Amino acid sequence: MNTSPSTPTTDDTEEKKAADGTATAPDTTKQAAPTEDAVADDVAPGVSPSDVTAMDVAATDAAAEDGLETDLEPDPYADAEAAAAAGVGTGAAAVVAAGLGIISLSGTWTGRVVAERETLIGQIKTSGGGSAAQQISEIYGDAWHSTALVNGLFALLALIVGVFVLVRPAFGTPSLRPQAGWVRSVAVAGITLGVLGVLISLGMYFDLFLALPSAAG
Repeated sequence: MNTSPSTPTTDDTEEKKAADGTATAPDTTKQAAPTEDAVADDVAPGVSPSDVTAMDVAATDAAAEDGLETDLEPDPYADAEAAAAAGVGTGAAAVVAAGLGIISLSGTWTGRVVAERETLIGQIKTSGGGSAAQQISEIYGDAWHSTALVNGLFALLALIVGVFVLVRPAFGTPSLRPQAGWVRSVAVAGITLGVLGVLISLGMYFDLFLALPSAAG
């Protein structure tokens, strides 16, 4: 009886190696998803994986809402700068209105130049002869009326600018800050001086306060 061990053939050896390679080679194409038990090991005791997922979703939604609110919230610095710019503009306009009102009452360089021009024109017209009444009207009366007209124009500008300053908050983009009290006060002063200047100019132009001198006087 032959009891010697049998020598494995080449085919048997190759089949064994192939079987061993199939059993030991790692599967790199597929990766098993973590089971609920594995997830449960990573969380705190007493918290289920479904609770963890719900908390993650809630945190994500809260972060998105916070970002949206941050984007929609107006920039306070930009609003403050816009309000300051609007306040500077209306304040400057109020001061201009008051200045124009004062100029309309005290007279302007423009009015003086216009009056001198009218006087020169009157002298040229009457240089060849003319009655005393004509000379008074051409030399003195035209210059007087021209001065009243120029002063009246400045007074009218003061009135318009002052009214614009007072009604400006009612138009355009509403401001976060109310109009400063000193701006309204200066604008009202400009309006008052403008109205007074217009009335005085009308009286001068139509000789209501002082009539032109007569030749007989």
